[in-house]
Amino acid sequence: MSNINRREFLHTLAIASASGFALDHHEALAANDKASAHYDLARFGNVHLLHMTDCHAQLKPIYFREPNVNIGVANSMGQPPHLVGEKLLKHFGVKPGGAEAHAFTYLDFDRAARKYGKVGGFAHLATLVKQLKAGRSGALLLDGGDTWQGSATALWTKGQDMVEAALELGVDIMTGHWEFTLGDKRVKEIVDNDFKGKIDFIAQNVQTTDFGDPVFPPYVMKEMNGVSVAIIGQAFPYTPIANPRYFTPEWSFGIKEAEMQKTVDEVRSKGASVVVLLSHNGMDVDLKLASRVTGIDAILGGHTHDGVPKPVSVKNRNGITLVTNAGSNGKFLGVLDFDVKSNKIVDFKYRLMPIFANLLPADRSMDALITKMRAPYEAKLSEKLAVSEGLLYRRGNFNGTIDQLILDGLMEVKGAEIAFSPGFRWGTTLLPGQAITMEHLMDQTAITYPYSTVNELTGETIKTILEDVADNLFNPDPYYQQGGDMVRVGGLSYTCDPNGKMGGRISAMMLKGKPIDAGRKYKVAGWAPVAEGATGEPIWELMATYLRDKKTIQPKILNLPTLIGMKGNAGIA
Repeated sequence: MSNINRREFLHTLAIASASGFALDHHEALAANDKASAHYDLARFGNVHLLHMTDCHAQLKPIYFREPNVNIGVANSMGQPPHLVGEKLLKHFGVKPGGAEAHAFTYLDFDRAARKYGKVGGFAHLATLVKQLKAGRSGALLLDGGDTWQGSATALWTKGQDMVEAALELGVDIMTGHWEFTLGDKRVKEIVDNDFKGKIDFIAQNVQTTDFGDPVFPPYVMKEMNGVSVAIIGQAFPYTPIANPRYFTPEWSFGIKEAEMQKTVDEVRSKGASVVVLLSHNGMDVDLKLASRVTGIDAILGGHTHDGVPKPVSVKNRNGITLVTNAGSNGKFLGVLDFDVKSNKIVDFKYRLMPIFANLLPADRSMDALITKMRAPYEAKLSEKLAVSEGLLYRRGNFNGTIDQLILDGLMEVKGAEIAFSPGFRWGTTLLPGQAITMEHLMDQTAITYPYSTVNELTGETIKTILEDVADNLFNPDPYYQQGGDMVRVGGLSYTCDPNGKMGGRISAMMLKGKPIDAGRKYKVAGWAPVAEGATGEPIWELMATYLRDKKTIQPKILNLPTLIGMKGNAGIA
């Protein structure tokens, strides 16, 4: 056994079992013991925080490919989280070729995914959470949001399946983003009823539009092993811009940096020895915030889905703030331990732990709950729509094969010359040869404003749209970034200069070899309109019909822009 690691042995074990070879019972038990040891994390210090974020309602284990394009500009260039592939591994000292390298990068994804298996799944996550809480007195589980959206069952139950799962998982504190797309009344119904006395939903930056009253408590204070700990909440600042305003018409959002400083000062004055921000800002915004707001010991971040193996230490005028981001889709669990003596942090340890479903047994109670909640929908979820011959994934700044599939479907069904698909970062991955089921399709499209559209837009308007989205992604000031990826484009080719100025990043727009005419109107298909009153066939219905007709999906060739000024950028593979 000395020449094979535990994961490789389990892989061999699985192959041997599937082939009918009987392995020694004691050897099988030893393999399981070694797999469990992968998650043995010795207790450290006296303040313990577990952090999950952006699971996007994925209750079952899934595949998820990390991006090969995650460009950083200005001061973010070549810095976390804008590192991909080998450059990310080298920066964080992760050994290439192993399970962790697979978890944190896109490298050799198909082969590695088949070797190490699926990731996430609440039943497997629950096993780890229970294990860590049992060994860490008073440990808190923090959920950074984007929990009640992203799957068919979450959509059809208005988030109730995820509410029940969070309660079973033992979430203690939560903030939000996509939760708000269920509407303000539904959010308050859950927070005021299901969560009452069980889960604290906090957000210092959500206020009423009339008098500026807090909609949710801005923070919660807990006593842990004799240490006073404050957790401040920060919901996604641009919710009414990135998502339809009509879902939360009487609530205001924003970064609210000055209010954040006041909140930090307030909890410090109340005796907090440890102050942590549970944030859905996105990592670039958190890094800037950490440099300007003092008194925050750590930011446990989300929104941008960055799986960052180690915290970034950010200096500000009064000290240092640790900034983390814990990935997405239930793929990781962050563990932050502080050692606090005489009301001061003297040391810390942090680990971002990948959740390999093959290495963590399913928690029976959570598994039974998930089975019960999914039962009414299983027949619909399991419908086989088509088979993909290529890898289908979403993440990447400019396009993903699943979005290319949606673009192709929109253009064909709508008879459009051009198509747009939102730059969402959620959505699971399918391996070559996998059936595309209705559940997989819903993983990519399950939103409360799913309408497919077709409009006539001038060439000038098309350029304006591309410029606006590019500025949201590549503005050198993180406070003007909204954290998604570039709108995906079908039919149209273009050139992009991420380092350019607003209005000057997009050029050379071409359609079928001819330059786009600024004054001419073009037929453009899309989906997920944020404007109130929009209607249209839900995108999943359109794509289900398209997939049933195609039956087999050939490997997709991405429509990608020509990039300028990106030579040597560590955010491009």
